[in-house]
Amino acid sequence: MKTVTIKRLKELYGDNGKEIRIFFAPGRVNLIGEHTDYNGGYVFPCALDFGTFAAIRLRDDSKVCFASTNFELRVEADLNDIRYQRKHDWANYPKGVLKMLQNEGYNFNGFEVVFEGNIPNGAGLSSSASIELVTAVAVNEVFNLNIDRIELVKLCQRAEDIFCGVNCGIMDQFAVGMGKEKSAIFLKCDTLEYKYVPLEMKGYKLVISNTNKRRGLQDSKYNERRRECEEALSYLQKKLDVENLGQITMEDFEKYESLIPYEVLRKRARHVISEDKRVLDAIDALKNNDLAAFGKLMTGSHESLKDDYEVTGIELDTLVEEALKLDFVLGSRMTGAGFGGCTVSIVEEDKVDDFINVVTENYEKKIGYKPTMYIAEVGEGAREIKY
Repeated sequence: MKTVTIKRLKELYGDNGKEIRIFFAPGRVNLIGEHTDYNGGYVFPCALDFGTFAAIRLRDDSKVCFASTNFELRVEADLNDIRYQRKHDWANYPKGVLKMLQNEGYNFNGFEVVFEGNIPNGAGLSSSASIELVTAVAVNEVFNLNIDRIELVKLCQRAEDIFCGVNCGIMDQFAVGMGKEKSAIFLKCDTLEYKYVPLEMKGYKLVISNTNKRRGLQDSKYNERRRECEEALSYLQKKLDVENLGQITMEDFEKYESLIPYEVLRKRARHVISEDKRVLDAIDALKNNDLAAFGKLMTGSHESLKDDYEVTGIELDTLVEEALKLDFVLGSRMTGAGFGGCTVSIVEEDKVDDFINVVTENYEKKIGYKPTMYIAEVGEGAREIKY
């Protein structure tokens, strides 16, 4: 993939004798803790071993040239006029990163960059965060901007939120930027306190199942859920001195949920607050090497996302239902924003092929087309690739 990206850059922009450097940012999967990030709660994601490569080469002017081996679209922009343009499609994500860097007062010249990724778009595995972070890390390194990694993570979230108009939490960019091989990240989203937790999957594998139903965050009910959570919080704040739902315990919620006059808002808050507890319980399960308990918590997370948060749908529910029929699966849940995208399951290592065959066949019978399966390995965060 690295060789292809370098070759494509030279094909498109010639060979000007300047050095070409290669950077990589992974995708991510969230193991448990869904729709908690923008509510200030806990999440537990890990970086994957596939993602986005970027070949970058400096120019002597203010022009930035974006291309991808995955798409026909090529975009040219001038650093003196970086703005969102709908027709620029995927290139708005790296453009947003440049704009946020400029907003912070950083100066840099133009460059040419060719991206190549193997994250399925719209699957909920953070293809957008991956291209944002690979851009941010590349620009930071090649122009010696010396920006702290967590600051880059925050900047990339702002690029997606402010520039691209996708009202996302911090988890995706954090996992992509801060991932660590063979570990997941236990993150409190309002304070960004985090720690790495070893992910010992002895005898088991993480299998990601893509519904192949495209999901667009801007077109989904994602922003509606955010508004519902904010409204639920406003009622609870009449008695609780809190800034977000992530600061409320299950005990306090049960005591004061009657303050919320609408059942749908109670359900939204109940999911977020109970999901936070599931994350904490999941960390304890891993500390005790109890992968079976971790799997049950994953399944409980899906049930809450289905019943209380209502973000699953027939495709995701079918994948989970078919997975849980198999006695060699410890747990399964949707991962990401929902409304399509992927599930993640803990599957006995020797039975992965059986899992793929059975779930694929049963899903196709019910839905009418096949899912795509990925055996997930936990990888490192965004970085330069030496070659």
